[in-house]
Amino acid sequence: MNWTLRHGDARDVLALIDPETIDAVVTDPPYGLNFMGKKWDTGEVAFDPAFWALVLAAMKPGAHLVAFGGTRTYHRLAAAIEDAGFEIRDQLAWVYGCGFPKSHNLSGGKGTALKPAWEPIVLARKPFRGTVAGNVLAHGTGALNIDACRIGTGGGTETQRGEEKTKTVHAFGDGLGAAGGAVVPGLGRWPANIAHDGNQFGEASRFFYSAKATKADRWGSRHPTVKPVKLKRWLVRLITPPGGVVLDPFAGSGTTGAAALAEGRQTLLIEREAEYAADIERRLSGAPPRTSPPIFAGGIPNSRKRGGGAGKAARPLATTPSVESTDA
Repeated sequence: MNWTLRHGDARDVLALIDPETIDAVVTDPPYGLNFMGKKWDTGEVAFDPAFWALVLAAMKPGAHLVAFGGTRTYHRLAAAIEDAGFEIRDQLAWVYGCGFPKSHNLSGGKGTALKPAWEPIVLARKPFRGTVAGNVLAHGTGALNIDACRIGTGGGTETQRGEEKTKTVHAFGDGLGAAGGAVVPGLGRWPANIAHDGNQFGEASRFFYSAKATKADRWGSRHPTVKPVKLKRWLVRLITPPGGVVLDPFAGSGTTGAAALAEGRQTLLIEREAEYAADIERRLSGAPPRTSPPIFAGGIPNSRKRGGGAGKAARPLATTPSVESTDA
């Protein structure tokens, strides 16, 4: 499948994308926590409605967006996305058991923080006119791929409701065991808005199972917040029509790209930091040869670096035709 990497500021690159050409957005923007002292971990872009308005303009009517957030700053992310014109559809939760508490320990058994154990994910959709069915026919977007993301034996349970109930049902009440959670023979359970790493519910649960990122997921990248490919694949599959174009404006280590290609989708990745852009190019360079998806107008444009300075002709990050740079 096709993949394109743009090295540069996402605000510059998004302005070059033809309107209404993106089928889905799967991204993990900075949480604005100054994590590990990284200068890029600010809310300068991710909490700006003007940025998400650029993303909105590039998306097809009815296209979905999923964006990871931090528990302390998720509200700013979700508000910015909504203020840009998106419809907030849900909040997903990725739950894990191996978080490390970032607390200042005080005498008397006191501290300043709890152990992090989940990350919120905003699910939003671009508004459209008419019915969902009509929009799906016209653009291929507007609905979730439910059957493709049902929870079966590979990360869930095929046990029918009856006298035997799973621990998950007892823990959360019968609400999660209602008709929508029942297994459809050969398909599995209806996907829920929780994904987990197995520590809380066990692998035979009613929710999608994905452990935290492994060494293989990191692909040698030193990016500190790599997400597991399995989780990203599930999200890509959930919101992207077959063969569609997935955009990630905060590409990081390129996990969204790897997930999109594994799911048979095209992908456009944007990464501002040169180190991580090089990681992505190295990671995806083994993909089959391809041409860029036809979503840019006028080829590779001149670019102006954020913060001022004269525009210069874009220079490639590497010699592969899949990589283009808009960093002056």
